[in-house]
Amino acid sequence: MDNTLPQQGWKIAEGSFWLPKQSSTIAPEIDFGWDVALWLGVILFIMVIVPMVLFVVQYRRKKADEIGAPTGHNTMVEITWSVIPLAIVMGTFIVGFRGWMHASIAPGDSYEIAVTAKKWAWAFTYPNGATTDELHVPAGRPVKLIMSSQDVLHSFYIPEFRVKNDVIPGSYSSVWFEADQPVEEGKANEYTLLCAEYCGTTHSGMLAKVFTHQPKDFEEWLEKAGNEGGDMPPAEYGAKLFSSKTCNTCHSTDGRRIQGPTFKGVFGRTEKITGHGEITVDEAYIRESILNPTAKVVEGFPAVMPSFKGQLKDRQIDALIAYLKTIK
Repeated sequence: MDNTLPQQGWKIAEGSFWLPKQSSTIAPEIDFGWDVALWLGVILFIMVIVPMVLFVVQYRRKKADEIGAPTGHNTMVEITWSVIPLAIVMGTFIVGFRGWMHASIAPGDSYEIAVTAKKWAWAFTYPNGATTDELHVPAGRPVKLIMSSQDVLHSFYIPEFRVKNDVIPGSYSSVWFEADQPVEEGKANEYTLLCAEYCGTTHSGMLAKVFTHQPKDFEEWLEKAGNEGGDMPPAEYGAKLFSSKTCNTCHSTDGRRIQGPTFKGVFGRTEKITGHGEITVDEAYIRESILNPTAKVVEGFPAVMPSFKGQLKDRQIDALIAYLKTIK
């Protein structure tokens, strides 16, 4: 049986009935709370529906003029149906509260990564300044993600890790996890990050890959990520950034109109700017549009592009400019 889901690029874990494979230290506790709520619901449903059906059949009115016998007060029954539900509710509350506390408070030695959500992509910034569109973490070590949104409400969700939290514009939220699945040296386990909150037309495509490495392999990857594009020609590196930063979701290179203006022949082109007359697209305008995209918006297009200020280094902006010059 092929368990691959091609539209989302993630796999149903082998051996699981309705949940993905547990791949973090907090997953068992989250799943225990889920199982308690699920099976309590199933049991209580049976306890209510089955007697109800039996009573409907057993005590139905058999004659048109039949009148049922009056019922009396039963203190024991009333105490029972009050105390038992109270105990069940308190028990499920304790289970859920303990799981919530564990999932909400990250260990003090957690490795911190900044996460930025925007329509319709994720960006991850590491302590050494490296910024990627894929999340890489060391296995066996707590990782805390400090998250913010540049535009609308998003929701960070990795099913295998059982972590999910809203990413709110103008605020910060966080999640933490510790990947506990064994990783072979030189290899990585792969998972999929999804946005679980409808955020616009390309919401379903707001995916990112998540990789867990052995600590040594993670440190090697991090060092390389910090020097990304150092050995590539600027235009070639810019082409890579154009794709990895999802610029291609809003700007075409073949003349097609998408969310934003096409980049075909963009450098040196004269554009009409809302409220600013006409300008010629040059290095300064491209840089300003990357860092402050709503300052000068091309006429006929909405001012929806998020800012990349703080996410792109000068070298990366220069590489994007070099790439745009090559699109004829």
